[in-house]
Amino acid sequence: MAGSKGKYELDLRNFDIRKAGIQVAGTIWTIVKFVLTVLALTIVGYAIFALVYSTPEEKRLKAENELYSELYGQLPPKIDRIGQDIGTLSRKDDIIYKDIFHAEAPQEDPMSSLGIFFGSDSIPDAKLVFYTAEKSEKLVQDAATIDSLFVCIARALKDPSLVMPPMSIPLDSLSYTQVGAGIGTKINPFYTTDAQHNGVDLTVAQGSPVFATAPGTVRSVSHSRRGEGNTVEIKHKGGYITRYTHLREATVGQGQSVKKGQKIGYAGMSGNSYAPHLHYEVWRDTVMLDPLSYIFASVSPEEYSNMVYMAQHTRQSMD
Repeated sequence: MAGSKGKYELDLRNFDIRKAGIQVAGTIWTIVKFVLTVLALTIVGYAIFALVYSTPEEKRLKAENELYSELYGQLPPKIDRIGQDIGTLSRKDDIIYKDIFHAEAPQEDPMSSLGIFFGSDSIPDAKLVFYTAEKSEKLVQDAATIDSLFVCIARALKDPSLVMPPMSIPLDSLSYTQVGAGIGTKINPFYTTDAQHNGVDLTVAQGSPVFATAPGTVRSVSHSRRGEGNTVEIKHKGGYITRYTHLREATVGQGQSVKKGQKIGYAGMSGNSYAPHLHYEVWRDTVMLDPLSYIFASVSPEEYSNMVYMAQHTRQSMD
């Protein structure tokens, strides 16, 4: 028995006991490899699926892209043709202005050309200094004049007897490109000689509505196939009188009271008129006034400066 007992005794010295932590680390690494393999196979499978199969939205976008690519190839020739057409229209416009108005066609912004002086690098410094000094002195004088005018305006506004002049435009809207000859000596289109022009020509389409620029009473309505054609004359407070000539027809009668902005007729080319337009005049106590001086409150400063430029530089009137 003693021999058997010695036979089955364990010799602990021959066993290699390893740490349990090593087995846990191996298990975790196996799981990580499995997860990464699954993710990689999923990505590859999705990529293959996306290349083979397209959703309805993707098909629609692809069709649109193909259509845009086809249209894009057609754009350059069309752009070239449009450029040629614009050039042709510009040349025709120049010819029309020279033949009718005896003036150059208006630029997109006529007043912008006044700033060319400062865009040149070839001007000597001395000239720039003298010019700047002279300009600064002139600006100081103008500022003083403007200040005095504001004082006069403030005093006038406090006067309860003040009567505002007609200061709105006689049309629905007005752009500087519609402004023709202003007051002064202009070329008559029928006699091609210099003649006094007492108002401003506003080019509008035949039948465009014309509105009273201030409340008043219709002083007279005349109908004629000669001279000023169909004319409406309105008397306003303060001695102001406005005249609207070459109308297609008048919609008011003599002695009728009108409000500011009320329709008084339609523009046309009655009488001696070269083209459809409205000839608009402003008078006060038999003194002729510049109509453009009374519409600045109805347009932007840039638009107003361009209107004044056009009225002064258009040599030929339309009546």
